[in-house]
Amino acid sequence: MTNGTSVAIYLAMHSIDQILREAIRLPEDQRLTLVNRLLTLSEPQATDDIRHAWDMEIRERIARYDRGVARSRPAGEVFADLDRRLKP
Repeated sequence: MTNGTSVAIYLAMHSIDQILREAIRLPEDQRLTLVNRLLTLSEPQATDDIRHAWDMEIRERIARYDRGVARSRPAGEVFADLDRRLKP
């Protein structure tokens, strides 16, 4: 590794640390928005096949719900369960 590469890596890491320090000071809702946007950048672009597959999945889930086969729960209950499971 050349000295120039080492400097570039140091600068990149320094920038990441600086960004992290700034992000920590954001209100929670803005931090979560930032995380969501960063994760979205890493996701592969949806193809027509993927969009079609999700469309079919959504339609099937709605049909199961309409037939009374699928159970439903209030969103608040679902999120409360997730909060309990994800808390350290």
